[in-house]
Amino acid sequence: MNLKSILLALIVVFIWGVNFSVIKFGLEELPPILFSSLRFFIVAIPAIFFVPFPKTSVWNVLGVGLFLGVLKFSFLFIAMKADASAGISSLLLQAQVIFTIILSMIIFKEKVTIAQSIGMLIALIGFGFFFFTVDTNITLLGIVLILCASIFWSVSNIIMKQIKDVNLLHFMVWVSLIPPLPLFILSYFYESHEPLTLLLNSSVKTWASVAYTGYISTLVAFAIWGWLLKNYNSAVVTPFALAIPVVGIIGSNILLNEQLNHIETLGAILILSGLFISVLGNRIYKFVLRVEKRRV
Repeated sequence: MNLKSILLALIVVFIWGVNFSVIKFGLEELPPILFSSLRFFIVAIPAIFFVPFPKTSVWNVLGVGLFLGVLKFSFLFIAMKADASAGISSLLLQAQVIFTIILSMIIFKEKVTIAQSIGMLIALIGFGFFFFTVDTNITLLGIVLILCASIFWSVSNIIMKQIKDVNLLHFMVWVSLIPPLPLFILSYFYESHEPLTLLLNSSVKTWASVAYTGYISTLVAFAIWGWLLKNYNSAVVTPFALAIPVVGIIGSNILLNEQLNHIETLGAILILSGLFISVLGNRIYKFVLRVEKRRV
């Protein structure tokens, strides 16, 4: 990757990492399901009138819209409303890496490398640490909700993995058309019968939060990410995502004054180490072998 592409990848990492703290700002005034529906609504409308339907099956759009838009973000936003801090949410959500590997084994019969097995084991031990720190920065319900969100995200990853040569920006615009209506209905019955009143009384900070998560985190970041994946091998691009929870934790500390206790810090280090080994371990091992052969 050239310097421009590296900088673009780091911009996406920054956008997605800070996004968790920005979500917290919006959830101060808006209920989580309404916030999530609004986030996708402003992405889809009016963009769908100018963006062509992606060259893929409508079922792929519906599937990702359901699992990513309706389920993943609803569970995540509900957890972040009162049961999980922004930093820990950004970290635990990365369990999607492990779930995606497991689903790929089951569905695509992919083989798991030794590095992936070791990495997943280390990460799972790290996740276990958070069960001993409930009611500090996260509750037991928050852990369950975020792990469910990561499972739904991994299902959408599997759907997107089967899609070939599709404009990711166009795809995300049309995916964003799926969640608003069911989420608005759920919000009306379970959160508030006066959603318009809530929206009209929302502050500039809340609307800025919605705009950031909709336009910046979804459209801009996914457009850049899609361009990177189109121009570079995914093995080069995807490791940058490992830095997202790091930015998320640092961002929540600066913007929200959130602090990890010692057990949570140890768990975070184990999770990040496990993810690093799962994603990069096999490549590092092969690189070391090549270096050793050259020396011989």
